[in-house]
Amino acid sequence: MTDHGWDGDRYQRQFDDLAASGASVHGEVDFLMTLAPKSVLDVGCGTGRVAIELARRGVRVAGVEMLDSMLVTARGLAPELEWIQHEMSTLDLGRTFDVVAMAGNVPLFTPEGTHAALVAGCARHVSPGGALVSGFQLNRGYDVDEYDAHCAAAGLTLEARYATWDQEPFPGDGSYAVSVSRRTTPA
Repeated sequence: MTDHGWDGDRYQRQFDDLAASGASVHGEVDFLMTLAPKSVLDVGCGTGRVAIELARRGVRVAGVEMLDSMLVTARGLAPELEWIQHEMSTLDLGRTFDVVAMAGNVPLFTPEGTHAALVAGCARHVSPGGALVSGFQLNRGYDVDEYDAHCAAAGLTLEARYATWDQEPFPGDGSYAVSVSRRTTPA
């Protein structure tokens, strides 16, 4: 699949440089761990930053990404993990996860008109009682009301929403939302 100018190694270096400077680059993982998942599907996993850290913390993880250059980097960093190159809206792994995570503005990289299919694809992989967790910038063409409607149509109900991965109260400055939506119907 075309990478649209993305370079996995260059993208990963940004996070490596941040970590080397002492900055925390695992806020999403810290948040996900509060849900005590045994398994996580990392959607739009990029170079695997979230998935690799989850695995390091003992979580069974799989990463899904469309861009080849991102997965080349992820596979180089953690060849033992399961990396899947596929479009999430049509993916069916035939199994579910405690948490399905979209940590990196994934809906904003989804072509217009396909958000409902993206959320449905994620929901297909959420176990009974499990959660879809997403974090994305607001005011960029996809809002939380539309996202919540897509979740509801896919059998998920909003449980909590925060302004940051550090669980600051929503709406905060109104620029970002982290949503936890639970499975309310059978997968």
